[in-house]
Amino acid sequence: MLTEEAEAALSAVLAQPWPLAPERAERSRLDHLLGRDAVHQGIALLADPLPPPVLAQMLERPGPVLVLDQVTDPRNVGAILRSAAAFGAAGVITQDRNAPDETGSLAKAASGALETVPLLRAVNIARTLIALKAADRWVVGLDAGGPAPLSGPSFAGRRVALVLGAEGGGLRRLTRETCDEVAELATEGAMSSLNVSAAAAVALYELTRRP
Repeated sequence: MLTEEAEAALSAVLAQPWPLAPERAERSRLDHLLGRDAVHQGIALLADPLPPPVLAQMLERPGPVLVLDQVTDPRNVGAILRSAAAFGAAGVITQDRNAPDETGSLAKAASGALETVPLLRAVNIARTLIALKAADRWVVGLDAGGPAPLSGPSFAGRRVALVLGAEGGGLRRLTRETCDEVAELATEGAMSSLNVSAAAAVALYELTRRP
């Protein structure tokens, strides 16, 4: 379904006929069908969800893995996916529960990364960290109270799984204890901590640094 304006815009980049016959609709009808907060840009398509990735397949990709321990804000998860795409992360793992669905607001914050970065949902984060260790990943928890700053050059030659805790609460006790090590971001200003999505971006950048 799409509005007249959206059909014209899409036709300019993708010549008709299309594989699916479009149904013209007023924007108000799309608003009603999708909800007032949906980011539809005049186009709506009913599709099956993408099949969830398998951990083994994710680990075949280069780059660090991001593990989100009960990060619940869809905008934060979307922004983390965007940073993961920008810095070449292998994928993002969230908890099956206590994590947002792939909604319009999450997709908007991801800016297209939802289609390029594997997003895996795990039933148990601690067991997933153990599986990552068994797959030769060095599991690093990011926490404002870490004993030492995160240092990218120190991980040269090692494949890293970076674990980030929930907004406000940080890493849960069992998650923290399961990590190989816990580190913090080196900050010098008045604020001692960052929003989780900002922390993910800074940490991913730090991991790209080499001696």
